[in-house]
Amino acid sequence: MVAAIAAALTVGMAAGLGAYTFVYAKGYSYMGNDPQSCVNCHIMNEQYEAWTRSSHHAIATCNDCHAPHDLVGKYRVKATNGYHHSLAFTTGEFADPIHIKPGNRAVTEAQCRHCHADIVHGIDTTPKPGEAMSCVRCHASVGHMH
Repeated sequence: MVAAIAAALTVGMAAGLGAYTFVYAKGYSYMGNDPQSCVNCHIMNEQYEAWTRSSHHAIATCNDCHAPHDLVGKYRVKATNGYHHSLAFTTGEFADPIHIKPGNRAVTEAQCRHCHADIVHGIDTTPKPGEAMSCVRCHASVGHMH
């Protein structure tokens, strides 16, 4: 009986916390493509403002560059990032300004290469053994020009 009550309380608390986060913290907006959802977290304000002044503003949203274009990959990345972002913002353990992690850098690099395939295909070379060309290394400020 005690175990059933504890389980019911745990499920109820998890459902309540989830509903609170989804409604109050606008978690539902994270499911779409609106760049405004990224500024639900105030730490993204600088990146959002920079994006509004960038060359990509008229043609690409945050998801176009930071999430794979296939549905499963997109929501896998969003779920993983959402978990890590919520953990970091809840605990306060994050760099300010934020820094992209290697996995997300790889996603962004792949999205550059996807959208700019015609250009990249013509110039993609390996400068030195073990060293690959990187769009985001040389064009780091393109999406978030300051």
